[in-house]
Amino acid sequence: MEVARVIWTVVATRKDDGLVGYKLLVLELEAVHADRAAERLVAVDYLGAGVGERVLVTKGSGARTSLERPTPTDATVVGIIDTVDLAG
Repeated sequence: MEVARVIWTVVATRKDDGLVGYKLLVLELEAVHADRAAERLVAVDYLGAGVGERVLVTKGSGARTSLERPTPTDATVVGIIDTVDLAG
């Protein structure tokens, strides 16, 4: 899993049947190294995350298995972050 911020929503009126009913979000992964550009990706969201929220995203085969039905995705929002504790 990785931490990302929701930056946009995606509206696709024509899409694979497996994506019908799911919201699509553009996420910006939080960069691990300051000198690297942030990676952006489109993820399926069934939790109801909104623009500006920090989320947990899983990629790869785990992204597909976390959904209720077969879905053609490489990224899925699996959690909405309330707080992050950076202490010790």
